[in-house]
Amino acid sequence: MRDTDGRGAGRGARRWTAGRAALVLLVVGLGTVVAGAVWFRAGYIVAVQSADSMSPTYRQGERIAAERIDGDEVRAGDVVLFADPRWFPNGELAMKRVVGTGGDRVTCCAGDRVSVDGEPLSEPYVKDGDPVGGKGPSFDVTVPEGRLFLLGDHRANSHDSRYRLSDGRSGTVAADAVRGRLLDGGSAAEPLLPLATALLGAVLTLVGGVLGAVALIRRRRTAG
Repeated sequence: MRDTDGRGAGRGARRWTAGRAALVLLVVGLGTVVAGAVWFRAGYIVAVQSADSMSPTYRQGERIAAERIDGDEVRAGDVVLFADPRWFPNGELAMKRVVGTGGDRVTCCAGDRVSVDGEPLSEPYVKDGDPVGGKGPSFDVTVPEGRLFLLGDHRANSHDSRYRLSDGRSGTVAADAVRGRLLDGGSAAEPLLPLATALLGAVLTLVGGVLGAVALIRRRRTAG
């Protein structure tokens, strides 16, 4: 009888240990999933480029990732996502490249180039090597402080700051309208870290669920 009782006690202890392990894995796993999801949502935006105005850098239909930033972090040359009801009343996010920031004088088109403070820009990213956009409008704008002058990379197919010069704001957008900055090649893997965290949590949750199910089945068999 003592041997039988000892084996029964040992099996019970193992079931209890397995049950506790399953519970710990479930709690930690679910917590990790939530943490990863919150981390990603707080730091990044995932969207689909709906227009062709930024090709060839970002093509229509391409899924993109942007880091959430404040307007004061924006620099000339950044590609940003912004929401401006004067551009899109329905609140849709638009994507353009920042050509000028507060205080910059942006002009076009001496020498078929866009210039900032008298210096022609080198713009290897523009489609077909055409920074002017064919017969695009000429302009001479001093960007107000706290605002941004924005152009698309496909200048011949982008309704951007050039075509909004008469809106009383020189076609510019408030810096605080920016919602995110597109990640370049060197940092494009950044969103993978919170996603990997959420994936790890999902694996832990799955393992915990399996262990819990096994422990429950064994307990029922023993009771039977």
